[in-house]
Amino acid sequence: MAIELKGKVAAVTGAASGIGLACTEALLAAGARVVLVDRDEAALAAACSRHGDAAIPFVVDLLDPKACAVLVPRILEQTGHLDIFHANAGTYVGGDLVDADSADIDRMLNLNVNVVMKNVHDVLPHMIARGTGDIIVTSSLAAHYPTPWEPVYAASKWAINCFVQTVRRQVFKHGLRVGSISPGPVISALLADWPAE
Repeated sequence: MAIELKGKVAAVTGAASGIGLACTEALLAAGARVVLVDRDEAALAAACSRHGDAAIPFVVDLLDPKACAVLVPRILEQTGHLDIFHANAGTYVGGDLVDADSADIDRMLNLNVNVVMKNVHDVLPHMIARGTGDIIVTSSLAAHYPTPWEPVYAASKWAINCFVQTVRRQVFKHGLRVGSISPGPVISALLADWPAE
């Protein structure tokens, strides 16, 4: 892979496993320095130990409003600037709505929607001031099709899809790019309760 991101700084939330880790490793391979944001300290340490100084660990629980609010300032204090922000952290609630736990619904909507919006909100002033920046949000195929076995999760991703489309139209005049990726099912901890079939 070409070192096309040399000199760039990226931050990835949910970076210690799954899609976040795979994206982090791709960014590192392309030459970027990457701030890995995750609440799992042990997994974060293990991931960073494989990548040297280019991988910067940030242990943060994004569901803690105070910790979430200082994420971007902490990143900028450590790195000086941020070229790429990948809002990837998320969780999953599947199954019939009638069987879902309302506390789980709140937690999932907070992480999948509210935290993404807050993180993007917080990084925009820095990127607008610089006149450049890329924001990537992990969405899902569930954002494009009303998946009947996961109405809560799919609704969160439909919301994020709308958010990405509208924010993109607001900030392109500042030289910023905003996009999403929509993977299908990925073998990760989020799908641990799926039936094998």
